[in-house]
Amino acid sequence: MAVLVALALTATAAACGGDSDDSSSSGKTLVMWTFKQSHVKALEKVAEGFAQETGVTVKVEAYGPDDVFVTKVQAAAQTKNLPDLFEVHTTGDDFAWGAAGLLTDLAKDVDDAWLNSYLPTVRQDGLVNDEFYQKSLAQDAKTKGIQVGQRWSVPLTIGTFGIVYANKQRLTDAGVTTAPTTWEDFISTLQKVKAKNPDNGGVTIGFKAPTTGLEWFMQPMAYGLLGPDKFHALFGKDKSSNFSSPAGTQVLETYGQITPYWQAGTQSLDIDAADLAFAQGKSSFDIGGTFTLAFLAQNGMDPSNVVTFPVPAPANGAVKDLSLAPFTLTGVSVSATTKNRDGAIQWLKYLAKADVSATFAKEALDIPPTDLGADPSTAVGPVLGAMIASFGSGPSAYNPGDTSYRPGAYDGVPVASTLMDFSPLKKKSAADTGAQMAKQIDAFWAKQ
Repeated sequence: MAVLVALALTATAAACGGDSDDSSSSGKTLVMWTFKQSHVKALEKVAEGFAQETGVTVKVEAYGPDDVFVTKVQAAAQTKNLPDLFEVHTTGDDFAWGAAGLLTDLAKDVDDAWLNSYLPTVRQDGLVNDEFYQKSLAQDAKTKGIQVGQRWSVPLTIGTFGIVYANKQRLTDAGVTTAPTTWEDFISTLQKVKAKNPDNGGVTIGFKAPTTGLEWFMQPMAYGLLGPDKFHALFGKDKSSNFSSPAGTQVLETYGQITPYWQAGTQSLDIDAADLAFAQGKSSFDIGGTFTLAFLAQNGMDPSNVVTFPVPAPANGAVKDLSLAPFTLTGVSVSATTKNRDGAIQWLKYLAKADVSATFAKEALDIPPTDLGADPSTAVGPVLGAMIASFGSGPSAYNPGDTSYRPGAYDGVPVASTLMDFSPLKKKSAADTGAQMAKQIDAFWAKQ
């Protein structure tokens, strides 16, 4: 996203420039850019219904991966050739590009009736609150200029981390007929599958990005084991309750039970490579997020051969009904230069309809932000439905988007790298690992 610094310098001219040969379309056609190839066909499918209903055509164009997409937007801003709509990383691209003058503020358009289409936990995503405004005041902030109350996007896809993917056939072959609901069940399942498949019965995760092990896997389990307050205290200054404490050692020893079941070599895999190993049958379990399913399908994994479940809490944990709090992954923004703002707003409202979002979800293998009722499986199928069923809110829900308990200068990479020395690398004991993690977190507190 460093390119956004340069983008900000040209954005005002791009947003306010005169006539040009721009990508946004006038009249009855809208152009939408996305960085997700897996969303193109899904957006095109729902656009067919939109055209029938409104007479407005939506042309979808994909530019990826992310860095290519950002470069494309930068170039379009410089040449005043922006499209009508963007799919964006929520609270990322949308805030940066809104601050740079590339987007339309949707605050006055998105009323309560529209918001009520979305799940309560994601209704405010895309809206600038005081937390994001305060962050924008930092000297090197890419969102400098945003104001509280501005809305730069509305949700398109939501999800979370902490989803376990399992090979359904291998579970069946090992005599496992139901998804694990406790940590102990999970370890037992791993034992059974590994015994049946000694060469490829293990777990992969993208440890080349070390925070995956910490944030996608250990933290949800630790939240369920300790409960909200004691979990938050792991990242605090108090030695009686941080990672160097008995509670920290308990978390690490519990997490360490996974060590015998890591697939050989997973410590050197990036996220895509770990997912690909699972899709190709080189492992039997994969730790990811709700967004992982589409990648698996793109790489040959039959979704019907996938069982998903959230990282479970120990049976004796403080949270008995652990769930995962979803957050918006991607949203849709309207360009400041569109010649058909009304049509663009109509498109956003159309995407927020429950039946439309369900159609999009099934095609994209991604989770929509809308309320699909008590049994979402009837709308989007069993795999997506199972992931949606793992969502929750309140104290029993682990929320990866909540970072309020960590120091402002916190960087998860060195902490997660220390955790890797414990598992999978087996270089340190649980107690030594916890002491080192606490020391690293203390250093971040000292910077405040």
